[in-house]
Amino acid sequence: MTSKTQGYIFALSALTIFSLQDAISKHLATTYPPIFVTMIRYWAFALFTIILASKMRGGIKATARTKRPLLQVTRGVLLAVQVVLAITCFAVIGLARSQAIFSATPILIALLAMPILGERVGWRRWAAIGAGLFGVLLILKPEGEFFDVKLLIAVASCFNFAFYVIATRLVSRDDSSMTSFFYTGVVGGITMTIVGPFYWSWMSPGDWGWMALVCMTSISSHYFLIRAYDILDAAAVQPLTYLSLVYASIIGVTIYGETLSLNMIVGSVIVVAAGIFTVWREHVVGRRTAKTN
Repeated sequence: MTSKTQGYIFALSALTIFSLQDAISKHLATTYPPIFVTMIRYWAFALFTIILASKMRGGIKATARTKRPLLQVTRGVLLAVQVVLAITCFAVIGLARSQAIFSATPILIALLAMPILGERVGWRRWAAIGAGLFGVLLILKPEGEFFDVKLLIAVASCFNFAFYVIATRLVSRDDSSMTSFFYTGVVGGITMTIVGPFYWSWMSPGDWGWMALVCMTSISSHYFLIRAYDILDAAAVQPLTYLSLVYASIIGVTIYGETLSLNMIVGSVIVVAAGIFTVWREHVVGRRTAKTN
């Protein structure tokens, strides 16, 4: 088996497990506060990152060494907030529609990269950004007389995650991916431990079993994703992430009885196509720039 094939297997495994994790999180969040669910999930994630860091060369001390401490802490807090927002979306909006809106994240990243990272965007990516935003408007289009304000939670989640990715790109200029991963887990775990106890809920034995499964999927999915990025470029992995929308639609319709409107389906196709083109174009421009330098 070639290394690239292994990379794709790791990526597909990670995305499949992430989707199962989202489905279970939706089940738990309909009964328990999303912040509480996120806190328990982060405890397992933080423990995993600490164990992983301890096995790296130089141990935890070397892994935790960073040139951008404030930005690393900001990243950890942003991702913790993102998980809370996403789980809230799954509970109040639905898996399929939430993931459809989340699919616009690469487009927002390209939009925000201009003022924050100073990246130049040509007419092709501008066209993709415009098409993607149009697709989002189709997904958000009210099916009844009034606009569902709960959808704004998903929009806020999109922007929050886009800022997280931008921050990750900034720290990647100075810190290793393992250092960033360590701060993601530890800072997020500390953040949720500060806030989460105020939302503590006593769970039934059966739901503790689901929670344990969420923790296991959190650890395994992140491990597989790390392995995938060790082998593949981000440009190769990113298009596969749109499988999350397919999984969410299948699970949402078959298990949770969600419905897919025509606007949502058409909008999702436009957003996914625009997102894939945006990521591909970034990769092409990045390679061209690297050759000229």
